Amino acid sequence: MRDPNNPCLFCNIKESCLAMENDLAYASYDSYPVSKGHCLIILKRHVKDYFDLTKEEIIACDELIKKIKKEIESKDSTIRGFNIGTNSGKVAGQSIMHCHIHLIPRREGDVENPQGGVRSVIPLKQHYIRKV
Repeated sequence: MRDPNNPCLFCNIKESCLAMENDLAYASYDSYPVSKGHCLIILKRHVKDYFDLTKEEIIACDELIKKIKKEIESKDSTIRGFNIGTNSGKVAGQSIMHCHIHLIPRREGDVENPQGGVRSVIPLKQHYIRKV
């Protein structure tokens, strides 16, 4: 099995795989999508994770997230929400050590109970009873 970190998969992306880009980041549809339209926003500069980004890079990523969200929605009227997330470190699930942000479209009924959303990274913490 090929190591996606040697050489870095995101430093060597083919131009044909780009969905959108700006000066500091680009968007590419995920090769292993969680849902149809799952997109990655990836820094052009090789940095390990979100906490290494400059303010300018954060703004560039945010701009792409919003633009690609609109594009995805324009192609699919069944989308009712999105999850946005990033993994920082191997124990958090990061497998490619190059900062990338997931934009995952959500549809009504795609899971039985979506309560907790990103909290499901620790399955026993996803569903909770709200304290009054």
